[in-house]
Amino acid sequence: MRTTILAPYRRFLSPYSHQRSQVRLITARTYRRTITSDSKRQNSSLAAEHHNPHHEANKAAILHGRQTNLPSFRSHPCPINQYHKLVEAGTLRADPHQTRIIEKLQRLHDDLLTYEPPKIPTAPPSSNSLIARLFSGSSPEPEIISPDKVPKGLYLYGDVGTGKTMLMDLFYNSLPAHISRKRRVHFHAFMIDVHKRIHAAKLKLGHRGGDPIEPVARDLANQAYVLCFDEFQVTDIADAMILRQLFEKLMNYGVVCVITSNRHPDELYRNGIQRSSFIPCIELLKERFEVTDLDSGTDYRRIPRTLSHVYYDPLTPENKAEIDKIFRAFTSDPHDPVVNNRKLMIWGRELKVPESTSNVARFSFHDLCGNPLSAADYIEITKTFKTIFVTDVPKMGLGEKDLARRFITFIDACYDMRTKLFVSSEVPIYKIFADNPNAKNTDVSDHMRSVMDDLGLSGDVVGSSSMFTGEEEIFAFARCCSRLVEMGSKQWAETAGM
Repeated sequence: MRTTILAPYRRFLSPYSHQRSQVRLITARTYRRTITSDSKRQNSSLAAEHHNPHHEANKAAILHGRQTNLPSFRSHPCPINQYHKLVEAGTLRADPHQTRIIEKLQRLHDDLLTYEPPKIPTAPPSSNSLIARLFSGSSPEPEIISPDKVPKGLYLYGDVGTGKTMLMDLFYNSLPAHISRKRRVHFHAFMIDVHKRIHAAKLKLGHRGGDPIEPVARDLANQAYVLCFDEFQVTDIADAMILRQLFEKLMNYGVVCVITSNRHPDELYRNGIQRSSFIPCIELLKERFEVTDLDSGTDYRRIPRTLSHVYYDPLTPENKAEIDKIFRAFTSDPHDPVVNNRKLMIWGRELKVPESTSNVARFSFHDLCGNPLSAADYIEITKTFKTIFVTDVPKMGLGEKDLARRFITFIDACYDMRTKLFVSSEVPIYKIFADNPNAKNTDVSDHMRSVMDDLGLSGDVVGSSSMFTGEEEIFAFARCCSRLVEMGSKQWAETAGM
């Protein structure tokens, strides 16, 4: 049970028990700076927690902001409280950079305790008649709140694997119960939702025309005035054109955001089409957010991991038999038999899953990436099935660029949903995009090498590829390889899909 619930944070586990005294010293000092009036109670609580025999069983509750049997520093969970409990338990490693960020999240948490967002009216009547518009007094103009009355959001950027998502989740899960209008979402999934809403708004406006972003922003603000976005990035011109207006309207409605990203706002959408139109959005982010980096002294991705056997290459009868054996083992429950061509409905479209139970699915690479599927399809697949088998993945070159893009999108969805993945491939899975799978680090372009260094990869691992040329493409490719390495680790194999 403990392993299952702590799965999203296993990469932050400390293998060094002797660091705990250092952790206690750092965290005690940090908390005294935050709440000096509670310092005595805090110190006694820390001591009580350290010797509590039920401490291990309470880790899951700590991560998810639920009530525990441990003494609390405050009357309700808060980010710094939860963080200190985790470092005290040895679940998190000592990291002063993360401590600095959790202090900022604590500041925002405290601001939100007394924040009252403005009331946002429901949608005005849709009638076109002059009389309806003249006498629509029941739908007043939305109240626009002054920026100085809205808690300043946090834009947290830094390398992959430094703990941004974990810290944001501690913040989100510790929000008090009275903040019920909140939402935590991966940014890619959020933008899919926004495009669907804009499409529906345009249909509703009909021939009258008008601004479709206004009703979308109003509905989003009504649903949540605290928004947490994970992995904010802008790679699509359609997103770039929408975001400035959308963010401006959301903030005018008093919405407070926490954003994690791999990039500083100034680096977003670099070299994108019509980037000048996106500059106002960048300026808005820098003005309305506290922009801070998580320049951690520890790269958690580079902590050695034991690779588990979930990837099989080359495509031999022996490897096929092994994949078949594992699939049968995962689908052996007689109460949940394998169904052929199970139908998933996505945006009114029908997607067939070749073989699946309620939790396990198997696709051939052609089924998964040979058809024009979108990010929305892959998100729905990974939401539905906790374990996915993908067979017969080929080595891809310039002629299969569309297939490669879809596979990258699929891997991103699997990573975000912590899907357990089994793959059979023509070459080692990290090298399926390589023109020369045997390339050394010296054969990689300067830009590619820079990105791969940032992600903890080397040319020896992924080979050399000229398929991806644009900056965003190269980053997406290298990040996919990095994620495949992590998803092949023993820790991931043991804890994903739960």
